[in-house]
Amino acid sequence: MSTLHDLASLPWTLTGYAPDTWRDLTGTALGAPSLPEIAPMPARIPASVQQILREHGVIPDWNRGLASRDAEWIEHRTWVFSTTIPGAWLAAGPVRRLHCAGLDAAGWVCCHGRLIARFENGFTEHTFDLGALPPAESYALQIVFDLPPRWLGQFNHTSQLKDWKARFNYTWDWQPRVVQIGIWDRVTLEIGDGRRLEGMRCAPAADGFTLYGKTPDEVTVRLHDGDRCLLDATVTPAQLAAGATFDRLPIEPWWPNRCGAQKTYRLTVGLCHALRDKAGAAGGGARWECNVGFKQVQWTPNAGAPAGADPWICQVNGQAIFLQGVNWTPIRPNYADVTAADYETRIKAYAEMGCNVLRVWGGAFLEKEIFYDLCDRYGLLVWQEFPFSSSGLDNWPPEDPMVIAGAQPIVRSYIARRQHHACLLCWCGGNELQGAPDGGKIGIGLPVTTAHPLIAMMAAEVAAMDPHRRFLPTSASGPRFNADEKEFGLGVNWDVHGPWWPAAQSYWDGDDSLFRSEVGAAGASPLDVLAEFYEAGLLLPIDESNPVWRRFGFWIQAKEFAAAHDGRAPRDLAEWVTWSQRYQAEALARAARACKRRFPRCGGFIVWMGHDPFPCPANTAVLDYHGRMKPAAAALQEIFLSEPQDL
Repeated sequence: MSTLHDLASLPWTLTGYAPDTWRDLTGTALGAPSLPEIAPMPARIPASVQQILREHGVIPDWNRGLASRDAEWIEHRTWVFSTTIPGAWLAAGPVRRLHCAGLDAAGWVCCHGRLIARFENGFTEHTFDLGALPPAESYALQIVFDLPPRWLGQFNHTSQLKDWKARFNYTWDWQPRVVQIGIWDRVTLEIGDGRRLEGMRCAPAADGFTLYGKTPDEVTVRLHDGDRCLLDATVTPAQLAAGATFDRLPIEPWWPNRCGAQKTYRLTVGLCHALRDKAGAAGGGARWECNVGFKQVQWTPNAGAPAGADPWICQVNGQAIFLQGVNWTPIRPNYADVTAADYETRIKAYAEMGCNVLRVWGGAFLEKEIFYDLCDRYGLLVWQEFPFSSSGLDNWPPEDPMVIAGAQPIVRSYIARRQHHACLLCWCGGNELQGAPDGGKIGIGLPVTTAHPLIAMMAAEVAAMDPHRRFLPTSASGPRFNADEKEFGLGVNWDVHGPWWPAAQSYWDGDDSLFRSEVGAAGASPLDVLAEFYEAGLLLPIDESNPVWRRFGFWIQAKEFAAAHDGRAPRDLAEWVTWSQRYQAEALARAARACKRRFPRCGGFIVWMGHDPFPCPANTAVLDYHGRMKPAAAALQEIFLSEPQDL
């Protein structure tokens, strides 16, 4: 038997130390008293260090003006989340496992004055055996965060990266440097006798599923549609280890948004001695549950596609669907603090826009379970990338065998934790991984293929663990990264990225791309957002002389405005916002309409990007910082809710 305690229910504190001076917590004193630099303050989990400090007035709101610079010192301290575990909990069983679903990103776990283990990965789950602790009324637990890597940001060498931490935090063209530190997902304590389920995962198919895991005993497998039990079976340990398949089940298919119902079922697996009824009587490792949905996905060639081209027409349950949606970035740089309501606000908005796909971009992290649950509910297919991205200086994935070996557990973890979701469409090696057209590793234009050793490893893992889903080497993929108008008609534009600035109607009239997984255009944030986060006058002038604008130099638009207004600058912020938002809306509508009108010669259109993680004065987001639709989103909604023949 096992019991699972959610440690979010306990009181926590956060303390800040100069590096290494925390070690007296484990009895390894430095020979002199070591006081924390930041005294213990009330905290909670999940939470980022930044959010807790902001709430206690230690740092300013990094969203305002240039205040993010005043929070960068946080990266140069060691931070300790502490709580006290009741002794009665640990006395209830000899097996004591601490499960951490998300730690960002490296550090140590201490318990009862002992150093338990070190962790070094922000992308995978961690399990720590607390061992045989002496009897006590209570036990002090500390999760200690080491200094984060110095630089992983947008301009870097992809080929040299070896730190397993989300890169977008270090600045991208849509957010400043806010390097999250902290506990970003659930922390639970499992107490039991060692009889448990391990490594559970479910690989769904069109009419059933295959279940994998390790267990010392027989297990009961049940599938429920509400109160109705559709499956009640017993599986042996050997069958579960090899993969127990259940097919030809009396189930209904799950459909993408606006194509049909989003039908899901509840799957429960439990040790036979523990699972006494459909709800289960034991927690912890004795029972495993998830929601599952069933669909059939086939990828077929585009109409008129060149011979040998990748197929980019997605058929779901036999119906060809134009994939339309947005690229999903984290809701906030401190994603540890994002709530379920934050997720639903944005996912609901995308569903109302008519989106049916979200591409989860590779410069971030594996989104929380709530994201996939909501995508299941709202019918948004998820194109899931592994955590690799281009870097500006070079975009070639790492070839170091040690890095590839380190990436393999991440790939397996991503698949095992999310493959049961009905919304999951495909896996992808990462964002814009590429080299030069001549085959060189420095440059842009030629996307990587499965010939690359890192991508080959990913492809093999997907084939072994989730064979019913497509694997893409990168996005964009095919002979070209970007579609140059000069090459239209040559059959080299398959899945392409760009442009991120308005293109003329003649460009879209001649377009022959099979799929566009990134198309963008910049537009201003609403006036009320700008007034909320920037002091009056701070955003003027709107040009490179202004330090606020230099921070996001990609999207200044001063030249574009001047060209449309006889060379003059904006009279005020309101005039510029109105023009900029219209400029973005017209550019994206022109592109989306042209691509959807070509279906089934073009298989889809995904906007870069969906929502604003930071209140940028302007960027390519179509939802603002609060998750509200900008005029560009409304323009796309009109197109997304229309049929191709009506455009």
